[in-house]
Amino acid sequence: MGEKLVVIIGPTAVGKTKMSIELAKRLNGEIISGDSMQIYKGMDIGTAKIKPEEMEGIPHHLLDIKEPDESFSVAEFQQLVRPLIREITRRGNLPMIVGGTGLYIQSVIYDYRFSDAPSNETYRRHLECIAEEKGGMTLHERLKKIDPQSAERIHPHNVRRVIRALEVYHCTGKTMTEWQKTQTPELLYDVALVGLTMEREQLYRRIDERVDQMIAEGLLQEVKSLYEQGIRDCQSIQAIGYKEFYAYLDGHMSWEEAVEQLKRNSRRYAKRQLTWFRNKMPVQWFDMTDLSAFAEKTEEILRYIAGKLRLEANI
Repeated sequence: MGEKLVVIIGPTAVGKTKMSIELAKRLNGEIISGDSMQIYKGMDIGTAKIKPEEMEGIPHHLLDIKEPDESFSVAEFQQLVRPLIREITRRGNLPMIVGGTGLYIQSVIYDYRFSDAPSNETYRRHLECIAEEKGGMTLHERLKKIDPQSAERIHPHNVRRVIRALEVYHCTGKTMTEWQKTQTPELLYDVALVGLTMEREQLYRRIDERVDQMIAEGLLQEVKSLYEQGIRDCQSIQAIGYKEFYAYLDGHMSWEEAVEQLKRNSRRYAKRQLTWFRNKMPVQWFDMTDLSAFAEKTEEILRYIAGKLRLEANI
């Protein structure tokens, strides 16, 4: 087993940011963002990105590393995070991945090799020609028919990933989803997987309140800025909080409808996150419903991490 690693996961609005800062202070931690949208510059309010004054001196990594019109993949996340874990460990600190994008985190902590899937250069060139002549949407429609799960995950404009999924199917007769299931990955790190959860009704109420807070902080202005730069039809704008307000700015729905849809999409996303984490990773769950017991819950989580990783924590 390799380096020691803490992973803090959970649905949106459950309190991961606050808990991660407390734990990092006590464990000499450095935080790596495990959120697929906080990598984008200029997308701060809608992604609930931690503010510099909230960091309390704790180093944070993988925030603001991409322009909003750039794409970003699971494989790229994996390639960036693994060397970071090594660097942080070398400094004598504890790497901590904090976030809600399950597939990204899974790709780092398990021995997934994205390049191991079979490839066929001639077929790939053929697909690239189709994309040039008829557009990437043609290939995405083809992917939808053979591998709807991958098609849902991969944005139509991320042509490279669409082609890769079609190539795997061409070479193996299995969808990318099926092919990944045949792998039996092992954990690469000595990892403590901490999951934060909350009674559903309270979580949904917090999500609604967070949306109201984002709007008060200027979410519409943030989205407008991207909209006026002509940034659209790219991966970042598919994020919850951006796509709904783009629809409003395009005149497809009223302000009230856009806000309601944003809240509903956020609640549904939280539900999907919880399902993913419960099905895909061996998580130790901690219930954060009683907000008055935050200090006690922090101590409980610290004890769990220290025991799991055999650490001398500042407990």
